[in-house]
Amino acid sequence: MTKEGNYIIRSKAPLRLGLAGGGTDVSPYSDMYGGLVLNATINLYAYCTIEVTSDNKIEFFAPDVAQREILPSEKELPINGVLSLGKGVYNRIVKDFGLPALSFKMTTYSDAPAGSGLGSSSTMVVCILKAFTEWLKLPIGDYETARLAYEIERIDLGLAGGKQDQYAAAFGGFNYMEFLTNDMVIVNPLKIKQWIKDELESSMLLYYTGASRSSAQIIDEQKNNTRKGNTRTIESLHKIKQSAKDMKQCILTGNITGFAEIMRQGWEDKKKLADSISNTMIDEIVSAAYANGALAAKVSGAGGGGFITLITKPENKYQLMKVLDSMQGRTLPFHFTDDGTHGWTIY
Repeated sequence: MTKEGNYIIRSKAPLRLGLAGGGTDVSPYSDMYGGLVLNATINLYAYCTIEVTSDNKIEFFAPDVAQREILPSEKELPINGVLSLGKGVYNRIVKDFGLPALSFKMTTYSDAPAGSGLGSSSTMVVCILKAFTEWLKLPIGDYETARLAYEIERIDLGLAGGKQDQYAAAFGGFNYMEFLTNDMVIVNPLKIKQWIKDELESSMLLYYTGASRSSAQIIDEQKNNTRKGNTRTIESLHKIKQSAKDMKQCILTGNITGFAEIMRQGWEDKKKLADSISNTMIDEIVSAAYANGALAAKVSGAGGGGFITLITKPENKYQLMKVLDSMQGRTLPFHFTDDGTHGWTIY
């Protein structure tokens, strides 16, 4: 192993837009009925840097959330609610690969805030895991990275959520994902023609409401409704799953009008999963968007706040952006990306 100070490990992982099927990747629905999700990664990222040290200390620093913690170097770190994602990855890596206690400084930050609805927490776990993989030369591929990230976040740390975010960050690009029983996941990369990507980018925009939210309460309500056999919730999830199939066909053929219609109906179905998915603020933003040329609008992720994805005709996009920017949030330009997480070493 190279001596301290001679190298730095870095990694990045892309955030994702959930296009259709979101919510069907959450247990117990995915276990009972199988889930389908269509998503795509965009040029917003989570970042991680690891600096190897020899002072028998471990330092975690996240400037975007103004948190720092320095701990003695041990094989298992206490999970106390402070920078838990990095600790969770470290604990699992040391345990699974039989490693001694390590010494390092880790710096992480994200282009999108937690609670944005773009999968930022799960993407960060994948990003940190990739940094350790690069540093320690661990023999894990994309599927293993996503699966391990899911287990760390959902099982080890007990954080609520689905399965799509980890796989999107690991694989990158447009993906049609199947979530089957026994936690089996199949990722089907979609080859999208460039003109279709260009038309989608010209037609779509992201709007940050300025309000982050905790997805746990929303997801727990959806899970409870599913367990209880709530007809409204389960029927809505069935429709949302079908929307992923239908939207895949629209994307592959460049049917942007059909794409918008599916997204618009998908938001109406999604609101039936839990009471807190929408609220007065979101309803006002969506109403203003429709009044100014939007063809579809949906809240990213679990709902309740964060980013709203919108579709309009390209010739109306500037006016729609102008109206939305006059409200409490802000629009954000983006591009689709093809690559998943990757790490590199600076000597």
